[in-house]
Amino acid sequence: MSSLMDAVRAGRIAEVASLLDGMTDAERRDIFPELKALRKELRPDRWSERGQRILPALHLAGAACQTGAAAVANWLAATDFLWASASPARLVDALADRDLVWIADVIHRLARRPVGARVPFELMTGLVRLAACPVPTTDAYLQGWLRHVGSTWARLGSLSDRLRQEPQLAELVAALFEIEDIGSVLGWIAGEGHNSWPASLARLTEDGTLDRKSMLDGCVARLLRGGRASDVRVFLQLLQALAPTPQEERERVADWTALAADAASPVAGHAQSVLAGLALAGELPPRRLAEMSEAVLFRTEKKLLRAQLVLLGKVLAQDASGVDALLPALAQALGHPDSEVRERAVKLVERHAPRIGDPRVREVLLAGAEQAGPVLRARVAEALGSVPVPTQGYEEALPPVPVPLRLAPAAESAAELAEEVGALLAGGADDMVAFERTLDGLVRHAHRDPRALREALEPVVSRLSWFTADTVHASSFFGHRHLEVVLAGLLRTSPGEGFRAPLQDPLSGAGCVHSPLGRAFNARIWEIAHRVHADPPPFLLSTPTWSTGILEPDELVTRLGSYRELGVRVVPADFAQALLRVRRQDHTAAGAAAQRAAALGSPEGTRLAQWLTADGPALPPVRRRTVGPRVLLESGELAELQQDFPPDFQPLGGPVTVYQERWRCYHWDADLRPHWTALLPERRELVAVRLLRDFSSLAVDDTRGAAGILPRLAESDGAAGPALHLGVAYALGARHEEDRLAAVDALLVLAARGQLDAERLGADLGELMGRGAVKPVRLVESVRTAAATGANSTVWEILRHTLPALLAGLAGDRPPAPPRGLADLLALAADCAERAGARGEVPHLAQTAGRGGSSRLVAQARRLRSTLVTEVAA
Repeated sequence: MSSLMDAVRAGRIAEVASLLDGMTDAERRDIFPELKALRKELRPDRWSERGQRILPALHLAGAACQTGAAAVANWLAATDFLWASASPARLVDALADRDLVWIADVIHRLARRPVGARVPFELMTGLVRLAACPVPTTDAYLQGWLRHVGSTWARLGSLSDRLRQEPQLAELVAALFEIEDIGSVLGWIAGEGHNSWPASLARLTEDGTLDRKSMLDGCVARLLRGGRASDVRVFLQLLQALAPTPQEERERVADWTALAADAASPVAGHAQSVLAGLALAGELPPRRLAEMSEAVLFRTEKKLLRAQLVLLGKVLAQDASGVDALLPALAQALGHPDSEVRERAVKLVERHAPRIGDPRVREVLLAGAEQAGPVLRARVAEALGSVPVPTQGYEEALPPVPVPLRLAPAAESAAELAEEVGALLAGGADDMVAFERTLDGLVRHAHRDPRALREALEPVVSRLSWFTADTVHASSFFGHRHLEVVLAGLLRTSPGEGFRAPLQDPLSGAGCVHSPLGRAFNARIWEIAHRVHADPPPFLLSTPTWSTGILEPDELVTRLGSYRELGVRVVPADFAQALLRVRRQDHTAAGAAAQRAAALGSPEGTRLAQWLTADGPALPPVRRRTVGPRVLLESGELAELQQDFPPDFQPLGGPVTVYQERWRCYHWDADLRPHWTALLPERRELVAVRLLRDFSSLAVDDTRGAAGILPRLAESDGAAGPALHLGVAYALGARHEEDRLAAVDALLVLAARGQLDAERLGADLGELMGRGAVKPVRLVESVRTAAATGANSTVWEILRHTLPALLAGLAGDRPPAPPRGLADLLALAADCAERAGARGEVPHLAQTAGRGGSSRLVAQARRLRSTLVTEVAA
């Protein structure tokens, strides 16, 4: 037995194989512990020259010296031998004397390993041949087989020739239809064309090697299951290569209908073409065609919808007897968002309405026409011989105006507060309301019973890195972990050197356009953290009353009165934040609160009284600047915010320029932005102007996520000025859908509150598209979403000021090619104008509508012009 170990340690694998042949089962079992110990010894050294020499011999010896099937499978597939294993031929030979049932057990255990285990296919197939057992049909075995067959093309001719040599080909091919994500392997191996997998399998089916019915059924079933695009593509290619006969197509009408309804577009298109061929040949009953048409016309792909309407027209032209069965399907198309689809559907109704015999069909079509515009609705009614219902006055459907929520009182018990802290630490950093409520709760409990608070908080924060540190510095909280700053101030029981609150947060001096916002927010947090460590106040002055960040003036006066009665020293940054949050736009309430504040006789009461009675809130002057494709805003100084405020708050009133350094910006964390809206809840323009470059990057640089703050800004108070409107314009043209949806939400909220300047927003969009910052095709998706909510008049008012800038560029004898998406934008404008009953002129529209040709751009321009100048019949 020592000779075997000597051979293994020397890496003499041929000698190891010879010695194993002469060993009994008992001898093999006795030596295995030494082999196991050697494997453990080599584990840290397996990449060395010694490890690479020994491991193949050890792999072979260990497999041969074990008796359990599970143990042998684990040894064979161990990652220790992944890059230094014995050859599959030697391993198969070493196991050849075992029981065949035992070998089959090993095979199936190996085959059940994940593909990433990289069990050699040659080992598995060698053991299959040895045991003469059915092939395993697992992912690992099938992918190994595919790669094995595909890698030997240079030696063994075509793929179909190699497949014919596989004794269990039918079982393996049948399994291909069951394995997920197999399409990428099939598509990659052997490539495209005559030697591809689809073409080769089709030839084997044609010559009888594979059963045709099983192949067709497998393909159709696999496509019905759906999956990744690579799977769909390969099995669709296989189905097309099999070329089903008309009889085979008729046998699967239900499957084609299901595919046309729900499958991916390429598959649905193929199924649609199959059913179209059957329908035009008179082999598809009208009931089946109607069922298929209703399903296809419910889809969104214009190509499929138009093809279906063309098919219906051809079938009805051949045989008008199916009118009552087929025309009801058009009700779905009459309300489709695409104007061309609606127009085609109306023309079909007009052409075939005289042949309708069933009154219920007329009712269905009239009901469907209710979703169309008034012009098409009138045409359908006229075609059906119905008296048009008088058009009711248009009523805009805007969402309800958001109602701010009053903040709930802070948690009563320390245990409840600790739970809220845990929730924020776990992922609620962007929840401004929860943050402010929790922050106030921490201050209140620190003043009331600091020991009980610490006992409740310690289990929650004990996992944080700074908890056991000797000294806590500002760098301990890099990354905007603001709540942790206050928690550290509470829980650090050592003197001042144990908790150093810097005069300025390390991110506050970044020098970027966001710095004034971050600096003011951070200053308040650090001052609160310092006070709760040394002298916690009974509560915070600046905790907002409402979810928008607004603080009611009467409530602030009451809090200042309590501070005066208790002799509490005001936290300067907290008081400054309270001034910025207090409501001043309600002059009656502000004046009454100012009188009460002045009567307090404290410096803070006097300052509050002056603030509430001053003119405001004011906004600085702004001017537009262009930087490449971008249009940005610069703002001047605001003296009101630079007088009698702490130094960390004064930059809020500083100028904003487009040339401020951005490369030093550390404010990438989107969790901060909701807190910034609550920093200046009555002056959202000051926040929007500092975020404008971020908004522009959504459209210009295809960044993601910055638009999430726009609905919050739309819900805030103060003027909705040029910065907010320009930010919405950029986000409407954002690359990512979630940003566009956020912009639509903000647009609708502004409209519902009566604060949307449609002319300004439309002009901004026109300018941005003219400069290439916003792509029309993206804007179409955004405004279509807004219009779908019922805001047709709002969308039209925006587009009527957007289109002139785009249409002006098409003027002249040799106009340039129109931007992609302009025709869709004109179609949507026509839809909204028609529904809203808009009239008037759009500059440059007549010139575009008067151009020759029948392009979609010209057709939609004519349609819009006709809508704007022609009265709609009642």
